[in-house]
Amino acid sequence: MTIHIGAKPGEIAETVLMPGDPLRAKWAAETFLENPVCVNETRGMLGFTGTWRNSRVTIHGSGMGMASLSIYANELIRDYGAKTLIRIGSAGAMQPHVGLRDIVLAMTASTLSSPSRGIFGDLNFAPCADFGLLQAAHAAAARHDCTTHVGGIYSSDVFYDERPDLNEQMTRHGVLAVEMEAAELYNLAARHDARALAVLTISDHLLTQEALPSGDRQSSFAEMVEIALEAAFA
Repeated sequence: MTIHIGAKPGEIAETVLMPGDPLRAKWAAETFLENPVCVNETRGMLGFTGTWRNSRVTIHGSGMGMASLSIYANELIRDYGAKTLIRIGSAGAMQPHVGLRDIVLAMTASTLSSPSRGIFGDLNFAPCADFGLLQAAHAAAARHDCTTHVGGIYSSDVFYDERPDLNEQMTRHGVLAVEMEAAELYNLAARHDARALAVLTISDHLLTQEALPSGDRQSSFAEMVEIALEAAFA
């Protein structure tokens, strides 16, 4: 048991999927895992452990933003022995060729600031995904016949962004999408010798202002969870 996670020793699996929304963690666990058990509900952040094809998996919420994810990822790795952490979440497209419902596999994650920034000082550390997970997720996405993009994303530390000039430069430099957690997850995985990947579903488009209707989001997110699970145990 830690400050933010109430699970007992042994109740967290080595493989953890991390959606931002705790209710999405509950939905994913009940939909994809066999015999899911709630192992954490401290501060309303839900975590469930069950099995997928006879392999133990925990699906645990991270909250919104890098500061929140950093708390949970640190404790999952350091105190519970998590070895593979895969973010599953939504993202906003930043390129014309990236469409709604597409899957983005984040090879790298740029950011203006994250909780790890103070460690590196003047160094612009480039956090990246685990290649084995990335390769396996790409193969899984192909099996699901998903339109998939692999490349760099942007992890923003604000939701209501007021930097159109920065967004223009990221689009110009090929950044595929924006979300709010992956860069810090990749930093922590590098620091603690864990594997990490962000598998993202495009729910909104910054250029066209399109957005998935709420009824379509769950079916699209289901593919993302399946890809993450298949990648984790490839």
